Amino acid sequence: MSRSRVSPGVAYLTRGLLSVIFPTASSVIIVGRLACLQGFPVSPWLLSVVVLGAAPLGLATYIFVDVISQRRKATRLDARLVPRIQGRWPGNLDKLVNTIQRFKVEYLGQPVLDEMKELGPTLNYRCLWEDYIVTTEPQHVKTILATDFHNYVKGAKFREAADSVLGTGVFNSDGETWKFHRTMTRPFFSHDRISHFEIFDRHANRAIALAKDRSRMDMAIDFQDLISRFTLDSASEFLFGHCTDSLSVELPFPDNTLESTNTKGRGDTAAAFADAVSQAEHAISRRVIIGAVWPMTEIFADSTAQHMKVVDEFLDPILEAALTRHSTAAKLDANEITEDQTFLDHLIKLTSDFKVIKDETLNILLAGRDTTASTLTSAIYLLAMHPEILSRLREEIISKVGLTRMPTYGDIKEMKYIQAVLNETMRLFPALPFDVREAVHDTTWTSPEPGKKPLFVPGGVVVIYSVFLMHRRTDLWGPDALEFDPDRWLDERLQKYLTNPFIFLPFNAGPRICLGKKFAYNQMSFMLIRLLQNFSAIALSPEPAMCPPAWWAEKDGRQAIERFKPRFHVMLYAEASLSLTYFAVI
Repeated sequence: MSRSRVSPGVAYLTRGLLSVIFPTASSVIIVGRLACLQGFPVSPWLLSVVVLGAAPLGLATYIFVDVISQRRKATRLDARLVPRIQGRWPGNLDKLVNTIQRFKVEYLGQPVLDEMKELGPTLNYRCLWEDYIVTTEPQHVKTILATDFHNYVKGAKFREAADSVLGTGVFNSDGETWKFHRTMTRPFFSHDRISHFEIFDRHANRAIALAKDRSRMDMAIDFQDLISRFTLDSASEFLFGHCTDSLSVELPFPDNTLESTNTKGRGDTAAAFADAVSQAEHAISRRVIIGAVWPMTEIFADSTAQHMKVVDEFLDPILEAALTRHSTAAKLDANEITEDQTFLDHLIKLTSDFKVIKDETLNILLAGRDTTASTLTSAIYLLAMHPEILSRLREEIISKVGLTRMPTYGDIKEMKYIQAVLNETMRLFPALPFDVREAVHDTTWTSPEPGKKPLFVPGGVVVIYSVFLMHRRTDLWGPDALEFDPDRWLDERLQKYLTNPFIFLPFNAGPRICLGKKFAYNQMSFMLIRLLQNFSAIALSPEPAMCPPAWWAEKDGRQAIERFKPRFHVMLYAEASLSLTYFAVI
C-alpha cells in the first residue's frame, strides 16, 4: 500500500503559513486603512516593520493571553498551576536541548527525576510555550486511566506523531474507532487461546538450540536479539498462522568478531522487518519528546518512510494472501472463534478494509513482540546479576515441572516464585516506561502535598505518566525500592505497600488495560521455565559496548550498579543489546 510522499515538515509549514499570513495581512490592511483615513502615505520602512513584526507580536500576544487565561481558569476552579520547570532561555529552549542530550547519555528518566526532586512528583515540563504535564503520582495516574478515563485520550498530537507507524490501530485511536478495534480484538485473547503452548514450545526449542550452539563455541550471545526473534516468531505464528522464521538464520555475534555465513532468506527478511519497526518506534519517541514542532525536523522527508516501506513489503503479502483465501471461503459467524482460527482470520471475518486490518495487525504484533521481549531481556539480566535468585527459581521449576517436561497452564498457575520474579522485573523495568495522553477538558488533580490547593490541568494539554519512575519511588515501595527482590511479592511488604493497586501498572489499567496481559504472563513464564530447564547459570558479558560509561558508578541508586544501559523508544530495551558470556548447559 502506498504512503503519503509529502513530508511532515512541508505539511506543517503549509498549515503554519496561514498563522503567519493572517496577522501579517491583517496588520498591513489596518495600517494602510489608517494611513488612507489620515491622508498619509505608507512608507516602505513602516510596511517592513509591520510585515516583520506582526508574526512575533502575534506569538507574544498568544503566549501572554494563554498564561493569563490559565491563571484565571485555575482561580475559578480554586486550583493552582502545576509547578513549571524554569530555564534561562525563552521558551525553556535550554531545558529542551539539555533534556534531549541527557536522554542519550544519562540513566533512563534521570532528567525528569532531577526536576521532580525540586518540584515534586507532578510538574509542567513547559518547552517552546507548550505545556507537558508529567506525573508519577498514583492518584493522578488512576484519574487518567480509570476514574476520569473519558477526559484523557491519546489525542491529536500523539496520533499525528505515531500515525505513519501505528495508523488507526488500537494503540493510536480514541472514541468509537478505539472501541471498534478493542471489540474486534478482545474475543481472541480468551483463556482457551492463550493457554495453548505448542507454538511457544516449538520456537523456545529453536532458540535454546541456538543458545547451546553458541555456548559450545564458547562465544557470547546477544540475548536481546535471540529473545526478540523468539517472540516475533511466536507472535507471528499465533496471530497470522504464518511464522516469520527469524530463528532460522545464524545469530549475530555481539562483538562482531565473526560474521554470519548464512545466505539471505526469510529469516533475514524478518530481521529487517524487526529492525525497521524498531527504527520507526524511535522516530515516534523523538517526535513526542520534541513536541508539536517535530515536523520542522522532518522538512525534507518523513523519518519513518523508509522503515515503513520495509514493514509494508513484509506484511502486505501476508495480509493479501489471507484476504484472498477468505474471499473464496464460506462465511462463518463473526462471533465464533474456531480452534484453528488465527487473529488475522478473526479480523478478516469482521472487516475487509485492508488498512483497518493492517493497522490492527501491526499494533497487536508489536505489542505481542515488544513487551514480552523487553521483559524477558530484563529478567535474564537481573537473574544474571543475582545468581542466588536464579538458583531458587530453578528449584521451583524442577520441583514443579522437572528438567524435560513441557510446562502446562496449570503448572504456571501454581508457581508463585516465577510470578514474583516477573512482577519484580516489570516493577524495575516496565516494558512501557512512559505513556502519553491528552486532556480533553479543563480539570483539576488532587494535590500531592497535603493542605495545598488542587492542581489545574488545562484542556488540550499533553499529559505524560511514568510507571518506570513511579515503580521506583521509595515512599511507595519502601526503602529498598531500587533493589531486585522478588520476595517483596510474597512477604509482609506486599500488604504493607501494595495497598493501592495503581502503584504497579506494567499492563496499564482501566478500560485500556492490556488485553494480552495473561498471554504475556504465560509466554514469559513458559520461556523462563524452558531456559532454566536447560541452563543452570547465566553470566553477563564484559563487552564494552553493552556496559554503561564508568562515570555512572559515581551516581546514586541503580545507576551506580547497572551493567547495561536501559533505553526506550516506545518500549524499554537494552542499548547495544544484552550480551551474555555463557549459558551453562546442564
